[in-house]
Amino acid sequence: MKTFDEALHYLLNQVTPTQQVERIPVCNALGRILAKAIVSEVSVPPHDNSQMDGYALHSYDLQHNSVLEVSQRITAGSVPKALKAGTAARIFTGAPIPEGANMVIMQEETQAVDENQVRITAQSTQRGQNIRRLGQDIAQGDEILGQGHKLRPQDLGLITSIGIAEVEVYQPLKIATFTTGDELLEPGQNAEPGKIYNANRYVLAGLVPALGFELIDLGHVEDTLEATVDAMKQAAQISDVVITTGGVSVGEEDHIKPAIEQLGALNMWKVKMKPGKPLAYGDIEGTPFIGLPGNPVSAFATFNLFARPYLLKKQGAAVLKAKPLWLEALFEWPKAGFRREFARAKLVNKNQKTYVEIFPNQNSGVLTSAVWAEGFVVIPEDSVVKRGDKVAFYPFNPINE
Repeated sequence: MKTFDEALHYLLNQVTPTQQVERIPVCNALGRILAKAIVSEVSVPPHDNSQMDGYALHSYDLQHNSVLEVSQRITAGSVPKALKAGTAARIFTGAPIPEGANMVIMQEETQAVDENQVRITAQSTQRGQNIRRLGQDIAQGDEILGQGHKLRPQDLGLITSIGIAEVEVYQPLKIATFTTGDELLEPGQNAEPGKIYNANRYVLAGLVPALGFELIDLGHVEDTLEATVDAMKQAAQISDVVITTGGVSVGEEDHIKPAIEQLGALNMWKVKMKPGKPLAYGDIEGTPFIGLPGNPVSAFATFNLFARPYLLKKQGAAVLKAKPLWLEALFEWPKAGFRREFARAKLVNKNQKTYVEIFPNQNSGVLTSAVWAEGFVVIPEDSVVKRGDKVAFYPFNPINE
């Protein structure tokens, strides 16, 4: 049985990133992974411009006279004339600074004398004030986003701010899955003795597309070795990765493991963690296979902790996981275990401070714990937690993504 760190390290070392690239409009690129770095061919801003509405002038002229003639009016998008010596230019936010001006006085620090003159009432001034310089945000030739970056809304704005309309991104991975188990019912079917509803299928139906991948669901497969082998072959032929839940144990009715061994190889099986010990990895005729546990919470946890970083690396992403938040525990974990545990937890604000608490029932069959929670708290092997100890909290939806 591999430790959590050994298993994750092994899994990520097996990844061959995709080389399939496509060029798409920026407006359609949210959540996609850049296949090519974005380098700016322009400077932002493209010229010195005013940070606010006011008057552009030269500091020398202000030293000699607080009342100046208004010689021109400059709006955003216009091209100003050189500033006439001894005058000021009425200027608006974003407008180019005229040649000969070296500061902008905001209009709240001025008084109109008449239609053609303004009095400067600012108590203190300095050269360059209220001026955004050419290239202050981005210089021509700057790399603004690197290869492997997952595009967020603010990134789309940054890209379009330098005039780029299309980007090169990796094509989304195709993830195939199917369901086995005679005990499973689909939502909408009548409840039956000895049967349970198939939650894992719908957990995957949310997790996979949320990462920007295409999910190919082959449906429910007859719970026999022959049918499982046929489904495995079909899934491997049409996808980049095959992911299933359950069926990787050694019972007579668990057909995933023998089917994989018949078609390829099972290279990893069982991880020293809780929930999620029966995690499997291998290949089906060359296509990677990840077998998640059958318990709903275990499937949810192992997808987030193993399948997610594996798939992101295969998709070409540079960042595979977020950094943890180190917070004080509002709970006790008095019994040390030999496996690393990932407790479902959420944040609590108390006395103007943020703490973390865990769901009272951490059983791997309690899917309500994953709905209640906002992330995982890591309980290291052979460790206990006392109330007030600092613990590592990993949110399900990290903000930096």
